[in-house]
Amino acid sequence: MTLYEFTNHTLGALVRTIWRPAVSGLEHLPSGGAILCPNHLSVGDQLFLGVTTPRHIAFWAKAEYFRATGPRGALTRRIVTGLGAIPVERAGGRAVLTAFDAAAPILRAGGLVAVFPEGTRSPDGRLYRGRTGAVRLAAQVGVPLVPVGIRGTSPGGPLLRPVSITFGPAIDPPAADSAPASIRALTDELISRIQGLTGQQYVPAYANSSRDRTT
Repeated sequence: MTLYEFTNHTLGALVRTIWRPAVSGLEHLPSGGAILCPNHLSVGDQLFLGVTTPRHIAFWAKAEYFRATGPRGALTRRIVTGLGAIPVERAGGRAVLTAFDAAAPILRAGGLVAVFPEGTRSPDGRLYRGRTGAVRLAAQVGVPLVPVGIRGTSPGGPLLRPVSITFGPAIDPPAADSAPASIRALTDELISRIQGLTGQQYVPAYANSSRDRTT
C-alpha cells in the first residue's frame, strides 16, 4: 500500500466521516489522463479534493517543500514525495518547465494531475485571474482540463462548515501550436467555468503571495 493509499484509507476516512463533503459532477471526470483545475481557498483544498476523488491525484506543490530542512523538513519531504507530489519552482520561467516534464508522463499514462490556475491561495476568498500553466500543459500533452469548484474551505469560519467539491464538464485541450492569445483566452474561459461552480466574486488581477505560489 502506498502512502497515498494509506492516507486516503485513514485520514481520508476520518475527513469523510466528520465533514461529509458533498461531491457532485464525478461523471465529468475522464477515465484517462486529465488536469484537474480547482479554485484555491486554503491548504485544506488538496486534502478535500484528494479524499473525494476516486483516483490518485498528483498535485503540483512548491519546490520548497522538497528542500525543507531539519526534523520537520525531513517529515515534509517524506510526505510530499510519498504522496507523489510534483515540485514546482516558484521562480517561474524555464524553471517551471521541470514540473511540465514530471507531469507529462503521468498524464500520458492516464493519470490525474491537479493544478491550481490561480497559482496561489486566494487572500480573501475571491477568485483571481488564472495563470496559463494548466492550459499550456494541456496543450503540450493533449489531455482535457476539468474545472473544479471547492466551497467551504476558507479559513476563519466554523471548523465544521459544509464543504463541497463540484466537477464541471471537461474542456478540450488547445492545439499544441496554439498562439499565446489562444492560451490566454482558454485560461480565462477555465476561470469563468470555475466561477460558475463556486459563485465567487472574480478579480481580474493575479493573486500575489510568495508563500505558496505554484505556477
